[in-house]
Amino acid sequence: MIKWPEGYGRRILAEVDSTNAEAARIAPELAGPEWILGLRQTQGRGRRGRAWVDPLGNFAATLVMRPTESPDQVALRSFVTSLALYDAFGTVTGRNDGLSLKWPNDVLLNGGKVAGILLESAGMVGGVVSHIAIGIGVNLAHAPDAAVVEKHATRPVSLLSETGALVQPEEFLEALASAYARWESQFVTYGFAPIRSAWMSRAARIGEVITARTTRDETTGTFETVDSKGNLVLKTAKGRVAIPAADIFF
Repeated sequence: MIKWPEGYGRRILAEVDSTNAEAARIAPELAGPEWILGLRQTQGRGRRGRAWVDPLGNFAATLVMRPTESPDQVALRSFVTSLALYDAFGTVTGRNDGLSLKWPNDVLLNGGKVAGILLESAGMVGGVVSHIAIGIGVNLAHAPDAAVVEKHATRPVSLLSETGALVQPEEFLEALASAYARWESQFVTYGFAPIRSAWMSRAARIGEVITARTTRDETTGTFETVDSKGNLVLKTAKGRVAIPAADIFF
């Protein structure tokens, strides 16, 4: 039986506009980190303002917390969350085969996107972020139609379609919260190095040619590593390039 992690709050909402929006609303009153699960999300969103399709039976949650690190360190929690998702999938299905992590914040199952992360921060007080909201969407039972996905983007899949496992959102939350607490403890105690090492051992397409695309340009090269700052490092014809943020295409 999964034990809920000590020190983490939990609230489950039948319906919410966006769990990240709810996180921003409740952040000022929180005494500690809190998980928000929306069983139905009416205005979900992904990276770069994209809509996130969220039918009933899928998972939409946010962990809201007040970090103490510098903003660049706070952003590394996307890697912490990716590892927690990887472990949570293993817990609810009893298997990890077919799972991999796509930089910067997706989880793949049999090569298709099964989960995504949206990390948002708000306000600065004395050089420290006032709070962060780690939004997580998981295709537990349903995947969006490939026709609505950006051209050349990773195909969407669901946990049910790929494994036959029908997992309820509340069950997945317990597995995820427990896994996150373990990785968060490592991050706070030992820094990013062990997180980076664990993430790299689960990374998709290491050593392969990929394309990193921003709103302004794109870079194609061999996926060499992720550096100590969380940047994607590509080996290109012009040398090694470190990329802080981009969409990745295989």
